[in-house]
This record gives sequence, structure tokens and C-alpha cells, in this order.
Amino acid sequence: MSATETHPAGRRERKKQRTREALIDAAFRLFSEKGFDATTVEEIADAVDVSSRTFFRYFASKEDVALTFQEEQYEALLKVFVDRPADEPLLTAVRRSVVGIARACERGELGFDPGRFECMMTLTSQSTALLAGSLEHAQKKQWILTQAVAERMGTDPETDLRPHVVAATVLATFRAAADALSNGRMPYTTLSEAIDAAFAILEEGMNIPHGGAEAGS
Repeated sequence: MSATETHPAGRRERKKQRTREALIDAAFRLFSEKGFDATTVEEIADAVDVSSRTFFRYFASKEDVALTFQEEQYEALLKVFVDRPADEPLLTAVRRSVVGIARACERGELGFDPGRFECMMTLTSQSTALLAGSLEHAQKKQWILTQAVAERMGTDPETDLRPHVVAATVLATFRAAADALSNGRMPYTTLSEAIDAAFAILEEGMNIPHGGAEAGS
């Protein structure tokens, strides 16, 4: 097939990608202005001058649009984790990977939009529907992370429980850090700081004696 014959298909794909990005941009702009629950699919579509039917060709719901950012986070996390030095202890590799991605989101590095990151943090703390979607999305990604951990360990996740425990712990630790940051009562000012503190607890050990001192005291 000649380049002339494939050119129209390439042009269509670029147009579809531009439409998808425009819908995401419009959605996050409206989410920032109105909140997640108050924003409708029709408003997102209207902002891009397309129909709601066109919107649903790209996304299943407005939750799906919002979670594109979380999808990008997981993809980046897996890449960074896989690229960590082979001789680095497992929990150290995980900690540095997760904290590094959080810092990249906060600073606008690795192609992340810090405005979208801040918006997403706010939305998940305010909307129970989006939080539920975020948790469901994380659950679906857990197996992929489990496989990456197992490969690093040189073990089989079908017969070894440890990669499953590590992957589940990573997701739970991220959620715990996000909750700690949103409640405003703990001494953390950024998500990366809260995540780092949470992983420090894991590295120090969870067998904390009764009446043990609080972290940071």
C-alpha cells in the first residue's frame, strides 16, 4: 500500500485524537469551574461544538474523561518502576517510583499538567461518584502492577502471593496518603510528601507497639 493510500487514514486518526484532547480539556475546565457532579456530558460536548453522541464515541461517561489523568499516572508509574535499577530493594524501587510520579504531577514534569492534577485531587475529595470510579480504576490496574512486581522479583504471580500483596499495598498507600492530605489535619502540604511519609511507615515496619509514638513526633 502506498503512502498516498494511507494518508487519509492517518489524517482521520489525527483528527480523532484532536477531538479527544479537546473533550478532555473542556471537561477539566468545566470540572474546575462547576465541580464534577454539576458538570454534564452535554456541556462538555457543547464546549467542543460536538454532539453528545460524538462524546460517547470517545468516552463511556464523564467519569471516564476525568480518569484519563489517572490512566496516564499509572502508565508513567509502570514505566518508571520497570526502569529502576535492578539491584535496588523492591520497596525502595516502589517508593521512589510512586513519589517520583507524584512530584512530576505537582511540578508539571514528564508531560503532566499540574492544573489537571490539582483539579483531580480536588474532585476525588469532593465527589463520591468520582472517588468510586477512581477506586474501581485502580482495582483494574492492580493485576498489571502485580505482574510488574513479579517480573522484578523473578517469580510467578500465579503461585506466589507476595507480588499481589505488594501491588495492593502500593494502591492502598497511595489512597491513604491522598486521604491524609485532603483532611488538612496532618503536617503534609503535597501528595508526594504524604506518599513518602506513608512508605516510610512501611519501610520501618508495621508491627508498631501499643501506645507507640505518632509519626513525625
